Amino acid sequence: MDLATCTYQEFQPPMGAPIRTTAGHPRFPLGYQLAGHAQLITPTRELLAQNLPEDAYEFTYRRLLNDRGIDRIHAELVGLAARNGGARLVLLCFDRLDQLRPADAWCHRIHFAKWWLEQTGEEIPELGARPATPPPSLF
Repeated sequence: MDLATCTYQEFQPPMGAPIRTTAGHPRFPLGYQLAGHAQLITPTRELLAQNLPEDAYEFTYRRLLNDRGIDRIHAELVGLAARNGGARLVLLCFDRLDQLRPADAWCHRIHFAKWWLEQTGEEIPELGARPATPPPSLF
């Protein structure tokens, strides 16, 4: 199964099948049709409402993923891939990483990709713009 992540705003149809992973639908027009919703990796509204710092958010989100289970999550994603002719699934959310301060350049899709790698050994590339990295220090 081929997975990638991106934002709704940066997604382009040649990237694959656009899959919603957000608690809400985009409130802006999309230039493409969503191909499904990965409900088991979508953070709960309660988690989002807590406005936690990254480490606490990641801990709580990972616990949610573990409770839902890798087997169920994998099965849901396989089903979405099958309904989309085996196309790459592009897991979408709102946060443009290049428009955030480097310390704040995270979202649930990044934490999901790390969790997935730990669970399956499979990397999930980010297709959206990444934050600019500061130049290396000369001293």
